[in-house]
Amino acid sequence: MSLPQAFADAQSPDSDNSFVNQLAAVVRGEVRLDQHDRLLYATDASIYQMAPLAVVLPIDTDDVSRLLAWCQGKRMPVIPRGGGTSLAGQGVNRAVVCDLSPNFRAGLSVNVGARVAHVQTGMSIDQVNRWLTEQGTGLFFAPDPATVAQCAVGGAIGNNAAGARSIRYGRTSENIAALEVVLADGQKVWLGPGAGRTDPLAARLAGQIAALAREYAQVIRERFPKLNRRNAGYGIDMILQQIDAGLADIDLDLTGLICGSEGTLGIVTSAKLKLHPVPQFRGLGIISFPDVLQAVDAVQTILATGAVAVELLDEAVLDAAANNINCRPYLDLLEPIGNARPGAVLYVEYIGEQAIDEVDAGLTELVRVLAGAPLRIYRDAPSMARAWALRKAGEPLLHGIPGKRKPLTFVEDNSIPVAQLSRFVRGVKEIVGKYDVSAAYWAHASVGVLHIRPMLDLHDEADRDRLRAIAVEVADLAKDCGGVMSGEHGDGRVRGPLLERFFGPEVMDCFARIKQVFDPSGILNPNTIVNAGPIESITQRLRIWPEESPVKVVPTETYFDYSDQAGFDHAVEMCNGAGVCRKTAGGTMCPSYRATLDERHSTRGRGNALRLAMTGQLKRRADGTVDFDDPDTLATLDLCLSCKACKSECPSNVDISRLKAEYLAHRHRQVGTDLAAKVFGHVRTLNRLGSIMPGITNFVNTLPPVRMLLNRLLKLAPKRSLPRYARSLYRQLKPTTVDRPRVVIYADCFVTYNEPELGLSAARVLEKLGYSVVLPKVHCCGRAMISTGLLPDAIASADRALADLLPFARDETVMGIVVLEPSCLSAIRDDWLQLKLTAPLADRQRVAEKSFLVEDFIDTFWEKHPVTPDPQSLRSGPPILLHGHCHQKALWGDKTSSAALRRLAGDRVKVLDSGCCGMAGSFGYLARKYDLSMKIGELSVFEPVRQASADTCVTAPGTSCRHQIHDGTGRKALHPIQVIEQLLSN
Repeated sequence: MSLPQAFADAQSPDSDNSFVNQLAAVVRGEVRLDQHDRLLYATDASIYQMAPLAVVLPIDTDDVSRLLAWCQGKRMPVIPRGGGTSLAGQGVNRAVVCDLSPNFRAGLSVNVGARVAHVQTGMSIDQVNRWLTEQGTGLFFAPDPATVAQCAVGGAIGNNAAGARSIRYGRTSENIAALEVVLADGQKVWLGPGAGRTDPLAARLAGQIAALAREYAQVIRERFPKLNRRNAGYGIDMILQQIDAGLADIDLDLTGLICGSEGTLGIVTSAKLKLHPVPQFRGLGIISFPDVLQAVDAVQTILATGAVAVELLDEAVLDAAANNINCRPYLDLLEPIGNARPGAVLYVEYIGEQAIDEVDAGLTELVRVLAGAPLRIYRDAPSMARAWALRKAGEPLLHGIPGKRKPLTFVEDNSIPVAQLSRFVRGVKEIVGKYDVSAAYWAHASVGVLHIRPMLDLHDEADRDRLRAIAVEVADLAKDCGGVMSGEHGDGRVRGPLLERFFGPEVMDCFARIKQVFDPSGILNPNTIVNAGPIESITQRLRIWPEESPVKVVPTETYFDYSDQAGFDHAVEMCNGAGVCRKTAGGTMCPSYRATLDERHSTRGRGNALRLAMTGQLKRRADGTVDFDDPDTLATLDLCLSCKACKSECPSNVDISRLKAEYLAHRHRQVGTDLAAKVFGHVRTLNRLGSIMPGITNFVNTLPPVRMLLNRLLKLAPKRSLPRYARSLYRQLKPTTVDRPRVVIYADCFVTYNEPELGLSAARVLEKLGYSVVLPKVHCCGRAMISTGLLPDAIASADRALADLLPFARDETVMGIVVLEPSCLSAIRDDWLQLKLTAPLADRQRVAEKSFLVEDFIDTFWEKHPVTPDPQSLRSGPPILLHGHCHQKALWGDKTSSAALRRLAGDRVKVLDSGCCGMAGSFGYLARKYDLSMKIGELSVFEPVRQASADTCVTAPGTSCRHQIHDGTGRKALHPIQVIEQLLSN
């Protein structure tokens, strides 16, 4: 089936396409046509980049129907999109993007008796299962790819996703009861078993597909791999199996054909999902091996023990985890080999739906058959969750590997008979070795699906040649081993060109005729599966070469040092599109995405925007330098709260907070700094002036004309309360003269001038622990300047503050420098080490190593304090509810506050499973951001605080967090040091 000529016209870059502008009149949902918005959808999690023609966010199925009917009339290509996490490039095309993820997120109904749930396909798999839990069903949707937190149900259907436990539960296609599909002409049809008996359209489709299955039956039997896990081409073999089983055409279930069709046959707007009982018991064994070959050799033996999952991670993934803040602690779960980290591990899971006996039997047998191999067994949910978090992070983790050669997604989806795994892995090692290339390996070993990532540099022409050669040779090896190159990630742009080599021309002709049945005009995700192009097209339309010429990061003299990320150019390109930032529960990343569900305001959206800006794909100045005043890029960065969550929660270590500050600093240099940025950036000066006569300042700020003036000048939200000023901490805290070990209190901008009672409380606690307290005059750490992009000012201020603190860091009689504000400590322990300060790095590290949150200092040195109180009598009393600060959670974990509280109050302390509060310094003060700020607070912070009993002590270490809790709930939150003082006074 050839591509209609109208498509070639529509796909030409930057063509007029004036008819695209008519889209806004066709659908009720939002239509985005500008270049910036389109380019944010130009990539998925693959190596490709193709700018779409437009982006449509339909609001319901009727909208999708109208969109497709109109596009078919215009012969306009359309591509459906959910989470945009496709690894093979099937999520990008020169087409109209139909993004279902913002508005198709409802659970519609659930029939517990029938074990079927009806959901919209923009929901993530995690969201579906959270909804089922909230409904009290005791059931779950089983497919569990590593991207469950961000993979949309529609995407799982499009790729026929499976995941770690498919040996027990099967692929998505085995877990579908029925699908609501909008065809290319806008007609809606429900497909499922017997759909043709009630719907003439379903009957027609079933009859035409059945005729093709019979016509090509012989070649289908010969050419299709005999595997449970395969996702190459269209699943016509599943239709033939039903015919062979005696089903009449009218009774055929076509959902297996839609699953894995990559949006080329229709757009699935809702699905009826088959559900399974939630296992009541789980157990996990993690076995360590010296290398990946020995691990693979053990798989068949392990499968005989009745495991429901056998997952492989190799040395490359484990090394990447060691360099990731969030994943590094998970490595403690692995049994070392001697004194060394293992070269590979296998995760082996057992489940019991009703009884633990099945788990016990499996783990016992595992220990027996492995005969003394390095093994750890976990039964507790927290440890197993941490272990699986490492496994799920495997793919994006690799993108944090430094160097020009990166682990690329082009042979990462081979499905091989388990009996042939060892042969296949050894063969791949020979192939990549022949081209002087290394590779990372991880896998759903239980079903023979191997994810292999050769390390190549796409900027290098020779490596692009190697990529194509390796792709062909590995695909041939997979076929020779009885497998196939597409197991669960699909064909897309990277494997579509290999389909004819695998299946032959007759099967490819069958595929073309299948597409003709569903999509006669060929508008749905064209050139995917059918007409995929020659082998050479595998390395076309790449991120680094999207059009006629390659793109590179424009050389820029930076304010931050990016050597920890292999240079600025590498830092800009680190986002691989995996979309972990699009999760809607757990952790903190990404607050603005969770509130807006807008791709533009995800970490990935900002990462893409920065990459596009810094490679000059959006806007350049006449001299060829980057235009840092691009309003679209600024708008995309605008809703970033600089929470730093991406620094740790993004497995690729994308640090948008740092990159955003860098971009804003260059903008200030190019066009100047506005008043609001100057005021908010130099908040220490503002607070110091306000505290000179705090009573008068606070009174004046309550006068309506004054507040109106401030709102206008600084663009403040009228509903936001203003901080109150107080007599400076310097004027209230009297230094201790007793000859004792000393502790320095860092006088930050807020404790010093707004909340000196916190500094006084810290001093009293430290003195009670036997210390002399020192309060030196210090300069601002630069935190607010960094957040507002005033990096030259931040560097100058940080250098001065460092000089203030360095003598104490060198003084052995000083036990520590304690900080009350987590964001200030994050400046000292994170930003100061990365900014290009004049002070030597060794001096910065010395200060950082001696700096602690005050409550963390109390806990860390508990056994070494001159005076150690007895906390045993403090275990009873009202509950204590702790909300951790974003920077704290991202860099050190909220245990840096909770540990001291728990040491004193035990189980009375509950740590909120909360994300960002939404305040984020100056972010929540601004009128244009106030509503979003409060919406973020409502996601996970406000409601638990409101529901807390009246006697519950609410505590938060961040001044912004306490301010937000007050404005959002009316509750007063204390700093942990105030709670500790109260506890020690009991």
